[in-house]
Amino acid sequence: MLSIVNRVLLGLLGLALFGAGLVVVLTALDVVPAAWPWSGPDDVLLSDADRTRWRDEGWWWPVVIGGLALVMLLALWWTVAQLRQQRLSEVLVDSGDGVGALLRGRAMEDVVSAEAESLPGIDEARVTLVGRRTQPRIRVGLLLAPQAQPDVAVHRLRTEAVEHARASAGLAVLPTEVRLRSTKHAPERLS
Repeated sequence: MLSIVNRVLLGLLGLALFGAGLVVVLTALDVVPAAWPWSGPDDVLLSDADRTRWRDEGWWWPVVIGGLALVMLLALWWTVAQLRQQRLSEVLVDSGDGVGALLRGRAMEDVVSAEAESLPGIDEARVTLVGRRTQPRIRVGLLLAPQAQPDVAVHRLRTEAVEHARASAGLAVLPTEVRLRSTKHAPERLS
């Protein structure tokens, strides 16, 4: 969800900046129609009359301050959302006594990564634990060896490394997202 918001905001900002730049270039080249508010290179963006038109109205300053506060709150929300998307620091393990125990997220990531890298066909595994501490999810990036079969590698990852992590943490489910890449290698020659 956050990546979609980021892409939309960047796209809209890019279009606005591109449009503003295009208007400035066309105005500087003096190729815009005379009906445009800025029809020549010597025109100003806001005249003195435009800047002071609403200053004496009672509603002007509350609207300006409210609009700026809204922009600031949206920017603050976006910043907090970017920072909150970090990896999970701990997983709550049900120990059976009603209190529970905490498992470090980095330790679980390291164990799943080491077990995944020990599987045949997997050269490297990068594991990130995300979600909530009561409902963690795993994101795995696999670098496959040249001879690896992707379906076999993913099946063994799911049934061995991820299943061991799920069982050892006492979780009912451990959703996993896997991204595959292959090692770059020279083509083999047949003779």
